[in-house]
Amino acid sequence: MNRPEPSAVLELLKPITWFPPMWAFGCGVASSGAALAERWPLVVVGVVLAGPLICATSQAVNDWFDRHVDAINEPNRPIPSGRIPGRWGLYIAILWTILSLIVATRLGPWGFSAATLGMAFAWAYSAPPFRLKRSGWWGPAAVAISYEGIPWVTGAVVMAGGALPPVETLAVAALYSFGAHGIMTLNDFKAIEGDTKMGLKSLPVTLGVQNAARWACASMVAPQIIVIALLAHWDRPVQAAAVAALLAVQLVLMARFLKSPVQHATFLSAFGVTLYVSGMMTSAFALQQFG
Repeated sequence: MNRPEPSAVLELLKPITWFPPMWAFGCGVASSGAALAERWPLVVVGVVLAGPLICATSQAVNDWFDRHVDAINEPNRPIPSGRIPGRWGLYIAILWTILSLIVATRLGPWGFSAATLGMAFAWAYSAPPFRLKRSGWWGPAAVAISYEGIPWVTGAVVMAGGALPPVETLAVAALYSFGAHGIMTLNDFKAIEGDTKMGLKSLPVTLGVQNAARWACASMVAPQIIVIALLAHWDRPVQAAAVAALLAVQLVLMARFLKSPVQHATFLSAFGVTLYVSGMMTSAFALQQFG
């Protein structure tokens, strides 16, 4: 039986995508205000679980069930190109799922439950019968919750010894998770042709390019405006001003994106999202007073 080369497996697991959930987990750790001294091994486990395990699993699952779409949009991907032959893509997805759940037991009942939920979203997003990615609403929502909300709350829970974080932390995590729906929508602009042919109802396909672009921007901006207001209300003017400044630069980039969404979606995804997640960490440190 032909076996894939390690380089092809690594490409399948897409290390570049691991950053968002790892960063979100770090935001949860930072928002707790707890000292790392006694819990740093759990933090390491959590970061590895969020990125190289659960997120990597989601990428393998997605590539396997998207192999026909990728043959149109990205024929050089490991599976459609044949560099991962046969059913090896599916085998890797299953193996990484099992490995992720085993490692998740190290984080206790709450951590294991969160990992199980994240894994359920990963499979439901790509695999039948749910295949949430067929919807431009449910698909990005599932990814946003898995990449931002669940890791953030899990990081806070781990640092709190299993206790739920305060409502202020939950609120901010939920807001940034909502905003990530727009970030996920940005990824769909590069796959309009393949999504149309395969019947995937991404927002650029169903709403049209311009309306989808407006939604992506609005869904990113609105939560940040609320976070800024909350930080100001909680007497954190410096952090509120910092998030506002980061948002102001995003608005400049979004104006360019809206003029030509298909051409500039990748640019906004790269630079605008960097500013977005910087605001996440700024807000996380502001939440330490509630920990």
